Amino acid sequence: MSVIFAPDWLRGKAKVNQETVQRLLEENDQLIRCIVEYQNKGRANECVQYQHVLHRNLIYLATIADASSNGTPKAVE
Repeated sequence: MSVIFAPDWLRGKAKVNQETVQRLLEENDQLIRCIVEYQNKGRANECVQYQHVLHRNLIYLATIADASSNGTPKAVE
């Protein structure tokens, strides 16, 4: 389940580290390869499930990035 759809009381409970982010990025790479392969074979319907997983991963990574940027002070010019 995507973090974006999780209730407020569950958000922020998971420990996120560099290993988790790297694993998700590698999974996304493989998902994109599968999606492209299915599309090249003219089997767009089969790639939908991979697109959903990719979307979930991207939302999760964006949520992590957004949460980490909110805690970081911005440089004043």
